[in-house]
Amino acid sequence: MKENAMRVLHFYKTYQSESYGGVEQTIYQLCKCSPASGIESEVLTLSESPEPAELMYHGHKVHRVKLDLHIASTGFSFSAIKRFAQLADDFDLVHYHFPWPFMDLVHFVTRINKPSVVTYHSDIVRYKALLQLYRPLMHRFLSSVDAIVATSPNYLQTSSVLAGYKDKTQVIPIGLDKSNYPTPSEPLMAEWQARIGDRFFLFVGAIRYYKGLHILLDAARGTNYPIVIVGAGPIEQELKQRAAEEGLSNVIFLGIVSDEDKVALLRQCYALVFPSHLRSEAFGISLLEGAMYGKPMISSEIGTGTSYINNHGETGIVVPPSDPDAFRAAMQQLWDDPGQAQAMGLRAQARYHKLFTARVMGESYATLYRDVLAMRGVTEPQASLRA
Repeated sequence: MKENAMRVLHFYKTYQSESYGGVEQTIYQLCKCSPASGIESEVLTLSESPEPAELMYHGHKVHRVKLDLHIASTGFSFSAIKRFAQLADDFDLVHYHFPWPFMDLVHFVTRINKPSVVTYHSDIVRYKALLQLYRPLMHRFLSSVDAIVATSPNYLQTSSVLAGYKDKTQVIPIGLDKSNYPTPSEPLMAEWQARIGDRFFLFVGAIRYYKGLHILLDAARGTNYPIVIVGAGPIEQELKQRAAEEGLSNVIFLGIVSDEDKVALLRQCYALVFPSHLRSEAFGISLLEGAMYGKPMISSEIGTGTSYINNHGETGIVVPPSDPDAFRAAMQQLWDDPGQAQAMGLRAQARYHKLFTARVMGESYATLYRDVLAMRGVTEPQASLRA
């Protein structure tokens, strides 16, 4: 440990050693970039392993406890309560990642009075009935933390929950470090070009209900440009069957690919398509990856971070949600105008460098952490001094 480094404990239900969603990616990027700002980060998470153990993951420690129960996307763990209390005492600040109702319970049951930050990744969209039961605990939790972070100004403006906490909420966009991504070999690039060509639309992401891929299939009808779908998920087989039944031979499902293959496809694609139509898509890491590789984007206006990444008319085209005709027209517009597509891609990459790098995110969080400690009257990292 570096002398006088601030120690931050991230707490979330899953992490990259076992799960690879947008929240996990955010935590990973923070853990990787925070040392440059004098922050040392560790993670406490749940694991489906029968006997989970601590592990070092790309240079930072991950504390894993056994997942006991899973209800409505919420993981529960009895051992997490004791382990959180033990760990939090040795850290300067706890960084929570919302939503995860069990986390709120642990926060109160352990009675930890540590400086705390919560990144508000998403409203709870799917479980309306359970939300009514959870709402009192949720508001008590959000009221108790020192600071809240929204990942885009769009989400802060459109979240009815965050509207009640604007005095303690600030915006820090999610950032990515391109150097963490592999560089695909020339033979691999040539292999993909031979297989698909160098003019195709690309979707990357989990194949879930809110990703809007049924809209993309509707938009593909009557077109002949290749549309490549990378990822897997609960409705993958249903979508494949539908594409086959409707004769959509230009839609290519690749399933899960390696990181090197994904980068090869990102580098080679003509544009990125992101048809998510529900607010469950709170930011859009895959969309940001497209911007990072200088690709024009097509996305839907759902009042979240997707329209902060993809600024309509500058970096791509934003269409109304659940509108396959508008999505098809946007694809046609880019397909027919390579000059416009290239210019939008260059502006997308410039916007990434300005707003969405991991360095900018890490520095912003480091400043917030220190502000929170100062607000609590902590002038030096106490946990680091004990260590």
